[in-house]
Amino acid sequence: MHIGLLTEGGYPYVSGDARLWCDRLVHGLAQHEFDVYALSRSEHQEDEGWMPLPPNVHRVRTAPLWMAEDDEVVLGRRARRRFTEHFGELAAVLCGVPEGASSAVRSLSEDAQASEADRFANALYGLAELAREEGGLAGALRSEAAVRTLERACRAPGAHRAAREARVPDLLTVAAHLERALRPLSLDWYEGDGLGAVDLCHAASGGTAVLPGLLARHFTGVPLMVTEYGVRLRTHYLTTPDAPPAVRSLLAAFQGRLAAEAYGRAEVVTAGNTHTRRWQERCGADREKLRTVYPGMDARPFAEVGESPDCADPDMLVWVGRVEPAKDLVSLLHAFAEVRERQPKTRLRIVGAPVGPEGEAYLGHCRSLAAQLFPDEAVGPHAAGDNPVSFEEIGGPGLPAAADAYASGAVTVLSSVVEGFPVGLAEAMLCGRATVSTDVGAVVEVIGGTGLVVPPRNPRALAEACVALLRDPERRARLGAAARARALELFTVEQNIEAFHGIYLEIVSRAPVRRVVLDGAGEPLPFSVPAEAHVPVRWTAASPRLAARGGPGWAAGRPVRATTPVPAPEGAR
Repeated sequence: MHIGLLTEGGYPYVSGDARLWCDRLVHGLAQHEFDVYALSRSEHQEDEGWMPLPPNVHRVRTAPLWMAEDDEVVLGRRARRRFTEHFGELAAVLCGVPEGASSAVRSLSEDAQASEADRFANALYGLAELAREEGGLAGALRSEAAVRTLERACRAPGAHRAAREARVPDLLTVAAHLERALRPLSLDWYEGDGLGAVDLCHAASGGTAVLPGLLARHFTGVPLMVTEYGVRLRTHYLTTPDAPPAVRSLLAAFQGRLAAEAYGRAEVVTAGNTHTRRWQERCGADREKLRTVYPGMDARPFAEVGESPDCADPDMLVWVGRVEPAKDLVSLLHAFAEVRERQPKTRLRIVGAPVGPEGEAYLGHCRSLAAQLFPDEAVGPHAAGDNPVSFEEIGGPGLPAAADAYASGAVTVLSSVVEGFPVGLAEAMLCGRATVSTDVGAVVEVIGGTGLVVPPRNPRALAEACVALLRDPERRARLGAAARARALELFTVEQNIEAFHGIYLEIVSRAPVRRVVLDGAGEPLPFSVPAEAHVPVRWTAASPRLAARGGPGWAAGRPVRATTPVPAPEGAR
């Protein structure tokens, strides 16, 4: 099977989102061929290079989202009018403008009353077809005409309040975001030697990564599959709390419409957990298409710790993760103050690196708070003090690997106020550790009764749960063993790869054959399609539809000649 893997800001680059599970997927499905189509997010990401690629990755094509490349395409009068119509229709949908409220909208919808989803799709694919005919739309999407078109939609009768109140800086911001998100329209990835030649497009995330798959399906009929471990619309709400209302509203509308279009066109949509699945349903995904595929984690680095549960310090709490405000380490430190009042020997190990400037500032704040809550303790008047809270990073002298961090403590704590799939919690479970977690994201689904769960932003409840486990070693052992068994059953690389392999076969078995491969004599090769694919035709020598060089009449497109001879079975020689 030939698969086009679509990524944004991740694989095959050494840093970014979804790179690990994509790498494990490609390595685990060595029997299939992969072409990777990657959208990069920064110059730094490109400079860091790629991960080592296995032999079954045949080609990698990349395009930057961080840099606006000039395609030097100058649109003629008719093309400019078409661009204004399609982009105006797309902007009208985002602004909530009723159909027919403007001349641009009316010109596209005189024949029939279409739904909002159809209006968005018609505008999107209209822009894609124009980009294909003209060679790109990068200049048009960055032009003043695009901003004016967006402004007209915001001021049109029926536009929602946030759009009507958009100011010039808001319009410029939204136009820039739309230009970046729509850059795949101008790529040359969709011909017969690109995504048009694969058997299946697999988008490794929502958002812009889905767009090449939608266009490949639109132009060449390639089936599409979408995988999400976090819904982009939710991410937008969480990451833009301080954005102006117009920017927040218009970009949320775009993410929502794009997600609904992807879910509607995809053959299968997979979610990394039930929490993400609920968001997908809220954005319009059909339940019949949805599958839950948990992230695949490599259990081998945690096997030694998981099989030796007695190596932990019984008075140590451990927190592992990225240091950022969403992890709510402030509540954890206040909870630990209550734990120390009842269990004076307890210590807290915070293991993780800050994320960006905001993370650096948050780490400094947490260090200051720890120094205030826990003055350095000394065993005598001539000894140096020691703080019961330590801040460390994986890779240091005392913690060469993540497993060493989990191994050092009897209880692993998660204090987040926002989570998707809690990877650190699953790692602690693989290590056989009892856990105390806040009830956010997919935590309850991951824990499944093998740990204690408390409300977020509640230091007292967090402290009570930690004390309960610290005082009961037998309960810790039972919960840790159950957690390890659950993690090995649900969250390993093997189950993840097996699930995706089954879905690939399911999709290809339903997909129509789009091309025929001919041998050296010009005869069709009936077994050139993967053995697991379903070929819906009877091969009969007397059929008038079978041409020596043209292939069977049911196949769309020109036939492709085999480049390598096909050996005969050993028994037939």
